[in-house]
This record gives sequence, structure tokens and C-alpha cells, in this order.
Amino acid sequence: MVETVGIGRFQLKQNRVDLKRWVPAFLSSHKTLFTVLWMAAFASVFLWQRNAVVGGFSFLKWGVSTRPIPRLRPVAFNLTDFGGVGDGLTVNTEAFERAVSAISKLGKRGGGQLNVPPGRWLTAPFNLTSHMTLFLAEDSEILALENEKYWPLMPPLPSYGYGREHIGPRYGSFIHGQNLKDVVITGHNGTINGQGKAWWKKYRQKLLNHTRGPLVQIMWSSDIVISNITLRDSPFWTLHPYDCKNVTVRNVTILAPVFEAPNTDGIDPDSCEDMVIEDCYISVGDDAIAIKSGWDQYGIAYGKPSMNILIRNLVVRSMVSAGVSIGSEMSGGVSNVTVENLVVWSSRRAVRIKTAPGRGGYVRDIKYRNLTFDNVRVGIVIKTDYNEHPDEGYDPKALPVLRDISFIGIHGQGVRVPVRIHGSEEIPVRNITFRDMSVGLTYKKKHIFQCAFVHGHVIGTIFPAPCENLDLYDEQGQLVKRSASQNVTDIDYDF
Repeated sequence: MVETVGIGRFQLKQNRVDLKRWVPAFLSSHKTLFTVLWMAAFASVFLWQRNAVVGGFSFLKWGVSTRPIPRLRPVAFNLTDFGGVGDGLTVNTEAFERAVSAISKLGKRGGGQLNVPPGRWLTAPFNLTSHMTLFLAEDSEILALENEKYWPLMPPLPSYGYGREHIGPRYGSFIHGQNLKDVVITGHNGTINGQGKAWWKKYRQKLLNHTRGPLVQIMWSSDIVISNITLRDSPFWTLHPYDCKNVTVRNVTILAPVFEAPNTDGIDPDSCEDMVIEDCYISVGDDAIAIKSGWDQYGIAYGKPSMNILIRNLVVRSMVSAGVSIGSEMSGGVSNVTVENLVVWSSRRAVRIKTAPGRGGYVRDIKYRNLTFDNVRVGIVIKTDYNEHPDEGYDPKALPVLRDISFIGIHGQGVRVPVRIHGSEEIPVRNITFRDMSVGLTYKKKHIFQCAFVHGHVIGTIFPAPCENLDLYDEQGQLVKRSASQNVTDIDYDF
């Protein structure tokens, strides 16, 4: 049911195909005009168009004709004004560049809006500008050229030391912006399509000489809004805000194949501050969301944490990684993160924090509330030996600090291992809290709530029974039993 609701846009296409098949039969039948008119009226009321979000699921609303494009800036252009042709074959790079150049001159007048009409608009990567709204109309699709020779090379990210996959320059993103203010990417659920299949194949065959580029990357910018669009098939990470402030991502669908689409993370806030991600559906080939802040010594030196991030009302799926992750690149620190009203379905892991010696930094003040796991292999994961490093220059004595993490209102079904918190003597997990937890299990083994080097407490009764590492309190906050074995380990990766 979750999948059906989350990707209702694909059902729309199927419904249109079905309409073509059965309309002639109706017209030739004896029910005549009344039936046809009734069905047309029904369709006009219920045609799926995504404009509302209820309880974390994205719902669509029926409408027959293309919706008029609202004017959100004092000046608005259409891509066709600059010679754009939406036939899926004509390359529109110059049209996008001319449009952005025109808008860049309008900052003092409140900026400009570029409307992308219905059609398939093929282009090489292009840059955004400040005080700009990119509006994707219903049934519009911006398509990335697949040949990497059209993708510019950029310096490696300073907090990563070099390109994430190769030493040296990296490919830029398909839609890019840096040092910007007041940028909006929105629409009537138009699509930005990275056509990543060719990139994934070349990556697996080791034919690329540089790190793949994200689909959308905004760097060193503020006041960013991304809403009411679909992002799909990114070559690499899908949406990557880097060292940005005041970012909102709302009512966005992000899609990639759940297998064989490597590193297609959905949203990766990276050294970002004051960010909201809400009312989204994400099903991709890696983490649906991964909060980052730099890698080992480079992230420590860059020193920009991710902080004040709210993630709520999401439905996510990750068959190879996790629904919401923190790390493993978290060397600048991650703090004050709230994840609430999250549904994770048909996934390998639900929520995960991952780090290792050499990362440094911290993960603290993290709150998980009202999480639902549906057919998830491992529900909650904290891993402190994720030993992947940029080079040999990292300091193994740079130990991250993990503390003040709470899980309240955790429910679900079909979960194999509900909790696996793997602290270590070097990196213990401190002050962790569980309350109001009841998870249906698929595996009846004793040690399915697994802990090692964990300090914390359980409030009230939870299911399954917690590990022995945690203190037990009643619902009134009175101590019932203090743990005598916080450093005991019962981690079992065999199931």
C-alpha cells in the first residue's frame, strides 16, 4: 500500500494507457453519452496531481488540463523564449544558460522565474543564479545528457580531500549553484532526470576517471527551497546541499532503482545548518537521507557541522543501505537533529548512525520520534567501525563522540533485528534512551536487541526486551534496575 501511494505518478501513466483501451468500447456500447460524461466528470475530480500531503504520504489530485503556472517573481520567462525545444532530442544548454543570465540581472527587482513548459528538455549541466525560481510545469522533464564529456570538472570538496571515488577533480552536478541566496526549485511535480543508468554501468566497469556528479548540488548558499518536484536516476547522490543555511525540502519525490544504482542517496545535507526535510517520498539505491559533515582529517580541518535539522513526515525505502543515516562522513560534527513521523518499508536498515576511529567530530542531541518499520531487516543501527578512509593521512586517535540519542515511539512489523548498537571501548555510546517501543519480529532468537559498550536507559516497558547494558526506569521515571554490565557485548552479525 505504501508503494502504491508513494509513486502514484506512475499509476497515472498506467491509468492513461488504460483509458485509451476502454474508451472506444464504451463509445460503441448502448450506454452512450451519459456514461461517457459521468466518467469524464469523475476523472476531472480525481486525476492524480500531487498537491497535498497527508500523514507523510504524498497524494495527487485529478485535473484534466495542464495547470496554469503561477508567477512567483516580478519577472517570468519561458524556456521557449530563449530558443528551447522540448522534443527530447534538441540540446537546450544554450537556452538554459541564456535564461539564467537574463535572471542574474534582475536581483534588485526581486529576481526572475524560469518556467519549463510541458515537454522533454535535454541539456548539459547548467548553473543557477541568486533570486531565481526554476518552475517545472506538469508533464515537464529536464533530461541530462548522458555522455560525461559534457559534464564539467570541479575541484574536490574541501572537507573530503579529493573526489569521493577518485583522486583529483570531480564531475560537477547536473544542476549546480554556489555562493547563492534566495533560490527556489519548484513546480507542478515536473521531473529532473539524471539518466544515471549509463553512469552506473561505467562506474561498475571502472571506466570513469573522476568521481560522479550529483543531480542537484547547491554549495555555500542560503535561503534555498526545493518543493513539489520529482528527482530521479541521479548518477551519484541526488540532492546535495553543501555548507548551506536555511534550506527547505518539501513534497519532493526522489527515485532510483533500489538495486544496481550505486550511491544514489536521496538527500545528503552536508555541513548544513537550519534545514527542514518534510513530506517526501524517497526510494533509491543507497541511503534515502544521509547527514554528513566531512571526511576524517579534511572534515576536521574544515570544521563545519551539520546542525538544527528537522526531518518529518517521510516515507522512505532503501534495499541496500538505510532509510535515514548519520555519517559515516561526520567529522565536522552533527547535532540537534530530529527525525519524526518516519515510515521505512522494505529496507535493509531503518535508521543508522555510522562512524569509526579517525573520524573525530561528534553525533549528539539526536531525537527519533514516531518511527514505523515495515519489513525491515535491522531497525536501529549504531556502528562505530565503519572503516573507510580517504587516505592514510587520517589520525586513528581522532575518536568521535556519540551521546544523547533518544528513540521514542518505535513501532512496526516484519523486523528481523530491531536494535543493533555496536559501541566499542574506544567509542562508547552514551546516554541513549528508549521509550514506547513495540516491534513485531520475524526471527525468534534471544539476542535480537543487541548492544555493546552502551550507556543509557529504558523508560517503561518495551518490546522486545532490552539488552542488559541499559538501566531500567518505570513510566514515572523511578529507577527500577541499574545495569551492572554496560560494556557487555552481544552483537551477532550472523542473522
